[in-house]
Amino acid sequence: MKILMVSMPSLHFYRWVEQLEGSEHEIYWFDVVDGGEKISRINYVHQIVGWRRKYNFLGRYFVKTKFPGLYRIIRKFNEYDTATLFEEQIKKIKPDVVHSFALYVSCTPIIDVMKKYPLIKWIYSSWGSDLFYFQNNSNYLADIKRVLQRINYLFTDCARDFEIAKNYGFKGSFLGVFPGGGGYNLAKMNSFSTPLEMRHTIAIKGFQGRSGRAINVLDALRSLKQDLTNFRIIVFGVDQEVREYINENFLDNWDNLTCLPRISQDELFKILGTSIIYIGNSNSDGLPNTLLEAIVMGAFPIQSNPGGATEEVIINETNGLLLQDPKSSKDIADKILKALKDPKLIKDGIKYNDLYIKPGLERKNIENQVLNEYKLVEQELNS
Repeated sequence: MKILMVSMPSLHFYRWVEQLEGSEHEIYWFDVVDGGEKISRINYVHQIVGWRRKYNFLGRYFVKTKFPGLYRIIRKFNEYDTATLFEEQIKKIKPDVVHSFALYVSCTPIIDVMKKYPLIKWIYSSWGSDLFYFQNNSNYLADIKRVLQRINYLFTDCARDFEIAKNYGFKGSFLGVFPGGGGYNLAKMNSFSTPLEMRHTIAIKGFQGRSGRAINVLDALRSLKQDLTNFRIIVFGVDQEVREYINENFLDNWDNLTCLPRISQDELFKILGTSIIYIGNSNSDGLPNTLLEAIVMGAFPIQSNPGGATEEVIINETNGLLLQDPKSSKDIADKILKALKDPKLIKDGIKYNDLYIKPGLERKNIENQVLNEYKLVEQELNS
């Protein structure tokens, strides 16, 4: 089967497409935002990059950074239209299937092209806030409905989004719920893991932005200062807003707090592998990948639950704690304190995850299931 994948360059996409390495499928990738460079880790994929700019003129980067208003005007004349270039690839490659990852990045720009070629099957992988967050904006919702009416097959990272998709017009075949980047190499990740009794770290995802709510977690920590003196606190992946908040509010006697920028996946595994508690908080997400990674690495999760997605994996007070209000620093503080005061809850929760959640996240296990779904698509094409 000839598959044309449409995605921005991202770790989740690379990990997903790696599941198809060595399969009988012929894989192409249209870099929809055109990062401009081929990705060596997926060199078995035919990569369509470097297509956007007509001319890479001398001083382009200088103009882009120093005169952004002028650069926006130049872009109108110096960049090819995404839909036009994508249609050229459709005519050239003649794919059996197009597979788009994330609706607004990879479906909306090509919807008019896909409507012109109704015989080409279209798979859509819903990620994170794709449907849950953007359904609340009328303009975005109109695009959601247009896209879903054309989609033939759907992957989601949580069951919640399948229900949302059906509500907005999806009538195709559901291919299942899978982590956005596929499963995890448990043997490799176990090598980063330390025994529970040696763990004295609390790891916090430090993203604010549109949907992250790390500042509410940090606000909760301030009220628990005396309870946290024996723990190392690592806030990772911090953005500018969170960094400024930490600089303003954690000046005195917070020597146990470390603030880290964007880190590699292996660095994250090492942190989670020494953490007793992991805290993730947002007002919108699918099933968070970092939550799954915390579970695999043996950290007890405290996680927000937008739209009920997290409760598909976490049973509150059994294998983690659910934050129902991401804005409530008091609720977050209460949940952290509950975990700290109840070692048995943490021990039993981690044991539950090791027995019932972690095995299902094994890379090869999920890869086989995903390949079977592609096989079902191929069988329908040939029937």
